[in-house]
Amino acid sequence: MESLRERKREQNRAATVEAAWRLFIERGYDHVTVHDICAAADIAPRTFHRYFASKDDVVAEPVRRMTAIAFERIAAAPPDAPDAEVMRRALLAVGRFVVDNRELLTGLRTVALQSSHLRATYPGVRPDQEADLAAELATRGGGAPLQWRRRLLVACSVAAFRVWYEDYFRDDLPDPLAHLEQILDAAVNPPR
Repeated sequence: MESLRERKREQNRAATVEAAWRLFIERGYDHVTVHDICAAADIAPRTFHRYFASKDDVVAEPVRRMTAIAFERIAAAPPDAPDAEVMRRALLAVGRFVVDNRELLTGLRTVALQSSHLRATYPGVRPDQEADLAAELATRGGGAPLQWRRRLLVACSVAAFRVWYEDYFRDDLPDPLAHLEQILDAAVNPPR
């Protein structure tokens, strides 16, 4: 019964995000209130605040999901797998999410660029989340979670992903995931 409740809660959260995004795209982020989102999602403000602290959190939802995918993939990796390969596979899974959700993420970019508030606070992977990813890598095989090499690997991998993300939305890539693999390989195995 508890898993049914959790699924229902996740469905309501997703419906709220979808309603908010339709409004953000239609009116612009700066012209949508929490009340507007609640009316469009047919929920009470109290229900909205069960899921989100503010409408900023709704905007960050795709980034939250991408970060969760990376954490899930790292946690599921075999303990003896090399960190670089684990990061590569985790970010390829995130890349698949991006490709599968191009329309939503295009909306995120458009909404963020049109909002003066969001341009200043555009959601992305924060440095503390990079440290958390490094710590998650460390829990798989032991070792110091904040060892500088592991932190550097995560920072380089996230930066490589960011480069790919910009390429993906700027250009019509024939094989976007192959391009992501190429960029990740260059970031963690640079030519000497």
